Amino acid sequence: MSQVGLQALISLFVHIVVFILTWWALQSLKFDLLFRHPKSLQARMLYILLALAVSYPVARFFLDYVNWSMTLPQIYG
Repeated sequence: MSQVGLQALISLFVHIVVFILTWWALQSLKFDLLFRHPKSLQARMLYILLALAVSYPVARFFLDYVNWSMTLPQIYG
């Protein structure tokens, strides 16, 4: 497997794991107080979009941190 393919696989895995953790964390919020119909399609879509909006920057942070920490030894070499 090439380096690019491995990096893409790791990135995909991290994004999915962080999305699942974000979804789990958002379960603790009482969204039914914000919506007139909390079980409607629009409320669920907003819930998914909110989970994506939170999980993407968090996953990017972890991936960037790992990438930068792996390239840091190149300063001395």
